[in-house]
Amino acid sequence: MGLEAALWRAVAVYRFAALAYAAVLIVRNSGGYEHPAGGWAVLAVMVAWTFAATYLFANPRRRGWPLLTADLAVAAGCMLATVWVETAANLAGGRATLTASWVASVVLSWAVAGGKRYGLSAALALGLANILVHVAAGTLHRLQGPGSSTFNGIVLLGLAGLAGGHVVKLALQAEARLARAVELEAATRERERLARHIHDSTLQVLAMVHRRGGEIGGEAAELGRMAGEQEAALRTLIGIGGGSVPPPRPGGAEEGAEADLRPMLDAHASPLVTVSTPATPVRLPRHAAEEVGAAVAAALGNVRAHCPAGTRTWVLVEDDGAGQITVSVRDDGPGMPKERLAEAAAAGRLGVAQSIQGRIRDLGGTVSVVSAPGQGTEIEMTVPGARAR
Repeated sequence: MGLEAALWRAVAVYRFAALAYAAVLIVRNSGGYEHPAGGWAVLAVMVAWTFAATYLFANPRRRGWPLLTADLAVAAGCMLATVWVETAANLAGGRATLTASWVASVVLSWAVAGGKRYGLSAALALGLANILVHVAAGTLHRLQGPGSSTFNGIVLLGLAGLAGGHVVKLALQAEARLARAVELEAATRERERLARHIHDSTLQVLAMVHRRGGEIGGEAAELGRMAGEQEAALRTLIGIGGGSVPPPRPGGAEEGAEADLRPMLDAHASPLVTVSTPATPVRLPRHAAEEVGAAVAAALGNVRAHCPAGTRTWVLVEDDGAGQITVSVRDDGPGMPKERLAEAAAAGRLGVAQSIQGRIRDLGGTVSVVSAPGQGTEIEMTVPGARAR
């Protein structure tokens, strides 16, 4: 249910509550009316219109001028009927009109429909009807300005229209800003997802061509230089660009399916990469398992790209039995200083920031990186398992 629908529902609740209060007053005062049957007739009209207005205003396509005008006309008519039902003495003594606070629901309806200007317009119209009641009964001279109950009621109607319309405007603006923030968050996640895929494919190839071209020399060096320029341009593009389409969610037959993480990681085993997994299946939703596998592949790719040939790597998978799965990738390479990751992210190198940390963060997990010069690097990724999800 949207905010506007919630506001109309609140108006409907107030309409029924105010009707109950007006009904109590009519029942209590009917013995002193000049025409008691008229009081019951007005109450019947108010009850019928309360149900009708609640039903009609529930449909957004009907909330136009015809319905708003009819709502105002019914309320004003019931109020003016007080002249025929009540005695002049009772009105002079400060007794409220037959509608009492029920007419405020009309002011609130106009405020929700068009803001404070609409609310004030409805309040002025009903205030004028209230004054006409006293003019017709000959009791206008008994109104004593700000001290009279009638004057106070008119002022309260105006304040309700002004404050209600202003609050409605602020609430609708807040809802629009929230929707925009959700859209921006979805666009940011899509940009990060695209950046990860580009890093894992195109950027890695361009970086390898750049490095190998410089090592070979000659014409290959020129190709390597061009590849390096394209790599830098592409890193800048995915660092400042963005998508506008939310990331796709797994669907169809795969939605909700689980997968064993072990085979995805065992595929990386080699003479230089040792993979250790539990004896029992490590179950994750298929999409989550694929993302963890891609994060591990990115970590191993970083080892091949930035560590000397022959660097050993160990991949360890742990399932704590409470729904948390931890995957650590440790190497015996040269390591790196603490500020290296921040510098790499600022330069557009997204291997850890997006391909690893971004993936795990999107799964609701955490990543910790422990490294020091000469002591290798360990990346620990923790994600909720199938049971925790």
